[in-house]
Amino acid sequence: MVGEIKKGCYVYYHCTGYKGRCPEPYTREEVLEKAFTDLLRGISFSREVLEWVTTALRESHRDERDFHEQAISKLPREHRRLQDRIDAMYMDKLDGRIDNEFFDRKAGEFQAEQCRLMRDIQSHQTANRSYIEEGLRLLELAHRAYEKFESRPAKEKRKLLDFVLSNCRWQTGRLEAEYRQPFNFIADAVAADHRGGNGAGLGMGNFDNWR
Repeated sequence: MVGEIKKGCYVYYHCTGYKGRCPEPYTREEVLEKAFTDLLRGISFSREVLEWVTTALRESHRDERDFHEQAISKLPREHRRLQDRIDAMYMDKLDGRIDNEFFDRKAGEFQAEQCRLMRDIQSHQTANRSYIEEGLRLLELAHRAYEKFESRPAKEKRKLLDFVLSNCRWQTGRLEAEYRQPFNFIADAVAADHRGGNGAGLGMGNFDNWR
């Protein structure tokens, strides 16, 4: 769909006609924005839920950190073991127990494995730092997504929608879209709260959906 200004001030959206004549009528920008706002409300939850999930995330980070630290301590030992084997083979080559071709082939295999281990170490170090930071940013975004959408200029609105939603379709006056991960899981938890009569989590006595 593409926007077009009518009467000098009103913005209407309509199909580009790329795939042929479209039966959908022109749609006011305000109608589309309200539909997107309602969709973003589907991932909005209470401050109470945000505080509980944030606490749970910080607690789970301890387990995540322990996992990465164990891997980081183990991988250098494996790297050193491979280097010892390369050094031993080099002495065998000098003593004539193995030929150059065998040494070059096996040393190349071990060195490739060493490069993979170094990449794994870097990945664990990065994950250990970003796990909780990214999680909290995503939670805060979901919590206030519809408010951010309502207050942002058009360019930022589009970026927000592209980040949260995919496969958006406007048909017969209705908006259909899919939430990207992890917002689809948040939407499921919010919907479960509503089915349970908890609104957006207000006054919840437990957090089983969010757990």
